[in-house]
Amino acid sequence: MAENKHAVGESALNSTSVFQKTGDHAVINPEAEADERILVSLGYKQEFKRELSIWSSFGVSFSCLGLLPSIASTLSYNLAYVGPAGSVWGWLVAGVLIQFVALAMAELCSSMPTAGGLYYASAVLAPEGYGPLCSWITGWSNFAGEVTSPCGINYALAAMILTAAQMVHPEYVIKTYHVYLLLLALLLIQGLLAMNSTKFIGQLNTFGTIANVLVFLVFIVWFPAGSIHDPKMNPNRVVWTSEGVVNGTEWPTGFAFMMGFLSVIWTMAGYDAPFHLSEECSNANIACPRAIVLTAQLGLWLGWAVILVIAYTVKDVQDVVSGQYGQPMGSLCLQVLGSKSGLAIVTVVSSRVVYAYSRDGALPGSYWLKQVNPHTQTPVYAVWFVLILGALLGLLMFASPVAIGAIFSLGAIAQYIAFVFPIALKLFSARGRFRPGPWNLGRYSTPVGFVAVAWVSLLIPILCFPSVTGAQLGDLNMNYTCLIYGGVMGLAMVWYAVRARRWFRGPRVNVEHLIHGDGGNASGEGGEREREEIEKDG
Repeated sequence: MAENKHAVGESALNSTSVFQKTGDHAVINPEAEADERILVSLGYKQEFKRELSIWSSFGVSFSCLGLLPSIASTLSYNLAYVGPAGSVWGWLVAGVLIQFVALAMAELCSSMPTAGGLYYASAVLAPEGYGPLCSWITGWSNFAGEVTSPCGINYALAAMILTAAQMVHPEYVIKTYHVYLLLLALLLIQGLLAMNSTKFIGQLNTFGTIANVLVFLVFIVWFPAGSIHDPKMNPNRVVWTSEGVVNGTEWPTGFAFMMGFLSVIWTMAGYDAPFHLSEECSNANIACPRAIVLTAQLGLWLGWAVILVIAYTVKDVQDVVSGQYGQPMGSLCLQVLGSKSGLAIVTVVSSRVVYAYSRDGALPGSYWLKQVNPHTQTPVYAVWFVLILGALLGLLMFASPVAIGAIFSLGAIAQYIAFVFPIALKLFSARGRFRPGPWNLGRYSTPVGFVAVAWVSLLIPILCFPSVTGAQLGDLNMNYTCLIYGGVMGLAMVWYAVRARRWFRGPRVNVEHLIHGDGGNASGEGGEREREEIEKDG
């Protein structure tokens, strides 16, 4: 009842909330725990069980990176574009710059630890009157990136498994429909795992993290030691100097060097997972940003170690990058399969993104998708929605290997646009509305944000270019990233202009709150008044 509740002070909790635009305040029972108080201050009820710690949250994001399978799946970009030395330096340069994005994101997470994550932040930090539009753009871009992950990773894994089978049985001929059927089977297995309780997912995630680390260690030791070549290792000049830079594109070497960043960007696109799982994590406004930064740091250095091993042991770049179905590291199939549990975790994170957007009415069928299973306390419908979309995207493989390959660049570009959009809004339009959480960058917040936005702004156009030019460019080697991403976002914007702008108001709060004055409402900016007015205690 109202007399047993108190107004939540968003500023005292160091949270940046939609209520700042309305002058309202959420109310809550004084006995509520700190995490629930912070979530309520953001406008949402506690619906998930908080069974994840900082380590399990980190484990989710680390599993999402899937270092070995992700690197093996995208070697046709960095190794083929710039050779061993270009791959080594490219990973280091891009990986260091990615840290600025991760740091800026972690600061947002500490201030707004909600499953909506980036799109919630965009709504709050946008200029007055543009919150719903900015939220819509960020949400759909993040959604497009997240739902391509299960398709992209499972496509790569399916091709790797079949390549391994072909290595054992040389007479076996891989057909496209074989890859697709195996992709469907993998999606089904991951769906059955991801629909379980948060506690089970946490245990699965712990196993997956341990498996990832063990497979990484086995790879680092076994791959160079087991080389059949003499000498086993390439000389340092091939790995570190221009002698090892092999421009496999028709662009200038400097431009090709930046095109090779795709492998790093794709691999390092999972560190936002703790943000989306913050409603299931204890001490979320500190644990989740720490998990984001820790994941980005380990991804940088462990991924670089993998690249170094490959650069020192690869003898014939052309032979490696000509692997069937775009799998240049077919010889690594049996070694990378240890991270299967990490693939299921990708689906878990994607489903949480769908849940968050559905809760605020940003997706078709949102009422159905946002439902939380009463037994497992997880969004089961959202899990299967993600997997069905993955199966539909997988049909691109029947068009051409290049078309399905666009999934990798699409996922990377869509994710990073969503990553930096709220960071840019914080820099250029927040005007003091941003309240730093307990984990913050202090005086370095602005310069870190500027570097993050500038880096991604430079990178995105480069990743849309094909590797060939002029007469060599045709339907089979065109980069379809612009077409697919532009199509998705174009349809989303048309929907917004025609219908959604009439009812979509950004984050839609679902908690009781006090009304201060006549301006604003529970949905962030304008629209229906979906609130219950209650009297403040005392």
